[in-house]
Amino acid sequence: MSGPNIDAARIDAARIDGPLNPAAVLWDMDGTLVDSEKVWTISLADTARWLGGELSAEAREAMVGSNMGRSLALMFDDLGVEADPGRMAEAARYLTDRTGELFAAGLVWRPGALEALRMVRAAGWPTALVTNTLRTLTEKALDSIGREHFTVTVCGDEVPRGKPDPDPYLRAAELLGVTPEACLAVEDSPTGALAAERAGCAVLVVPCDVPVPAGPRRVQRTSLLGLTADDIEISYAQARGERAA
Repeated sequence: MSGPNIDAARIDAARIDGPLNPAAVLWDMDGTLVDSEKVWTISLADTARWLGGELSAEAREAMVGSNMGRSLALMFDDLGVEADPGRMAEAARYLTDRTGELFAAGLVWRPGALEALRMVRAAGWPTALVTNTLRTLTEKALDSIGREHFTVTVCGDEVPRGKPDPDPYLRAAELLGVTPEACLAVEDSPTGALAAERAGCAVLVVPCDVPVPAGPRRVQRTSLLGLTADDIEISYAQARGERAA
């Protein structure tokens, strides 16, 4: 967990003002805030070659937004390599080390992401970074993008099950002291949107590398460019079905 103190006044205001005002904003990292899915494409391809094969485009697309375990299971299946636990552990170490090298070189912001983070913090909303990425790699990313944007952070290896299960979002809401239903999650992938939806969050979907289907608690936006506090509240209300589009 990292970041400044939780803004209790904002949470209280959300409870008083009612459902149109979210209590917190929960941010995915890879593909939502930073263009790191392209970094993962490099490290996953390198890991596949280390295993003696080439990763298919279909397998790579299925990995977007996924956790380490599922990504490696997809890779081994795609390459036709026996999923021996020892070999998978070695591949996990290789993938982690290679991705860490690339993260340490610096990450590129998604359009409008930095300004959106600053706007949300200035507006007083508590925030969480909710990622399937391992803590060790997330710390390298935070060195680049800044810890000050987040009240708390939750990583894929800190919960029983990663996205698409709801555990990361449930944990983030717990740390912030709010209900998941009172939160707006910002996601770019089908896997992440499903996790947030399963947790009960309203979801603002900003697709990056793959299309994200519509869902009962989702609204879509093409970019974070120009995002305002009003947009946050309207997106939250629309995802909850409480205001017409």
